[in-house]
Amino acid sequence: MKGIVRHSSLFLAAAFAVACGGEANPYKEKIPGDGVSAIDTAVLMRHIRVLADDSLQGRAPGTLGEERTAAYLEAQFSGMGLKPGNPDGTWEQKVPLVGITVTNSPSMTFAKGGARATLKWRDDFVAWTKHVSASAALRNSELVFVGYGVEAPEFGWDDFKGVDLKGKTMVVLVNDPPVADTALFGGARMTYYGRWTYKYEQGMKHKAAGVLIVHETKEAGYPFAVVQGKTAEQFDLATPDKNMARSDVEGWITLDQAKALFKMAGQDFDALKAKAATKEFAPVPLGVTASVSLTNKLRNVQSRNIIAKLEGRDSTLKNEYVVYNAHWDYFGIGAKVNGDSIYNGASDNATGVAGLLAVAKAFAVLTPPKRTILFLSVTAEEQGLVGSQYYATNPLYPINKTVAIINMDGLNTWGKTSDIVVTGYGASDLDEYARAAAEEQGKRVLVPDAEPEKGYYYRSDHFNFAKVGVPAFYPGSGVTFVGKDSTYGMTKRAEYVANHYHKPSDDIKPDWDLSGAVQDLQLYYKVGYRVANAAKWPEWAPGNEFRAAREASLKP
Repeated sequence: MKGIVRHSSLFLAAAFAVACGGEANPYKEKIPGDGVSAIDTAVLMRHIRVLADDSLQGRAPGTLGEERTAAYLEAQFSGMGLKPGNPDGTWEQKVPLVGITVTNSPSMTFAKGGARATLKWRDDFVAWTKHVSASAALRNSELVFVGYGVEAPEFGWDDFKGVDLKGKTMVVLVNDPPVADTALFGGARMTYYGRWTYKYEQGMKHKAAGVLIVHETKEAGYPFAVVQGKTAEQFDLATPDKNMARSDVEGWITLDQAKALFKMAGQDFDALKAKAATKEFAPVPLGVTASVSLTNKLRNVQSRNIIAKLEGRDSTLKNEYVVYNAHWDYFGIGAKVNGDSIYNGASDNATGVAGLLAVAKAFAVLTPPKRTILFLSVTAEEQGLVGSQYYATNPLYPINKTVAIINMDGLNTWGKTSDIVVTGYGASDLDEYARAAAEEQGKRVLVPDAEPEKGYYYRSDHFNFAKVGVPAFYPGSGVTFVGKDSTYGMTKRAEYVANHYHKPSDDIKPDWDLSGAVQDLQLYYKVGYRVANAAKWPEWAPGNEFRAAREASLKP
């Protein structure tokens, strides 16, 4: 929380300096026309019903669902009078993907001497490969416990201590080391070191044959049922050289199986986990080997990011860009849960895409701002932020001319709030635009993420833009609901994650109240409009982890 106070003070000082200079306050610029009133619950629900309908088959990349989703978005953008966003005159940026499906329901064997343990597919472990190959395997690969698998020189932290992992399999904990010193990592906030994607990147860096992450619901932020969804087809960018550089096998094991593994190794899981929370930790060879064989079905897919453009009115500033983003994809048709096999993704992320269309309509009904607005809906977010990764590294418009991104990933479906959560609160002065817009909505207040330990800032598409330096605004539902008791918001969050997150039951619910989503979208609209007119670009706060990338991108 200390960082929040520092950043807020910085922003207030900056705003005071602007005011003293006699310049207009960019955070409170009057917005002409009726764009705000163009965002309403009826239009929002109409879009959601289409996007979450069974006819779109769960919106998986490379399916009929993708074709129908793309056609709908393009028709809606065209009907608003927006221009195709690709400079080649189309609405699409092609994204080459490879789909990999494990087809043989393998078992995994742990062995030590004459002792053997067999792990059951889906129930005990989930594994895959990102190699573009018909098969992948671990064959008697030595297991090495590497704690949290973190190398953070800025904190003097190294979980590897020079160990050679070539041909071996890392067993690694999810999330950051839970250290008492709040100066290390993010305190209660998960850093990127805690993300599962980082753990697999570490396996590739250290040339490990395999990486197995120990699943713990609290530390991961979701139940093992979410991991079980990874037994369906998985996508990655079709970059064979990079794919083949990854570990042969990546996966997760349940906490119970991890504890049994450590017992087989003559170790105590809880004791080693506690030791892993210290700088002194060093890798522990477990004296156990792992074997598993995967048979894969491969499929090359030409997926797409959908992009529309509202050209700015200023002859110079129209070559600078403010991006609104919401991912269109979900999991398609998969394993049945309670008789339902279509993963409709109504909340995640039909609501966000509907919000993108609603905000686009709000911009389309009035005079454009000075800068150009891009409305981007990316593919394969659920596969590891793949579509936004492709855009950020193959941008249609220069990253050093991209002023900001506003990301919408799941809207509030439970009613109005007196607050609004900003994931990554204090990261940039985009917060000040949001603060001003919130105050105009009956003195709403900005609050930091209520669950910082879950690392949401690293789990959605804005992260790929942040990595290349673009200031990113990732708002979410507030937690204090008007007319509800103080526990209502967090209870609804927990219920959604436990029962519906990444499951077929993520459908439109009869008790949905989209008044809160409208309230939030009107705020996002104001933020983007004002940023698109401001004399000064938004900036990362001093000391922010992405500031250096921005400064590097702006160098001549």
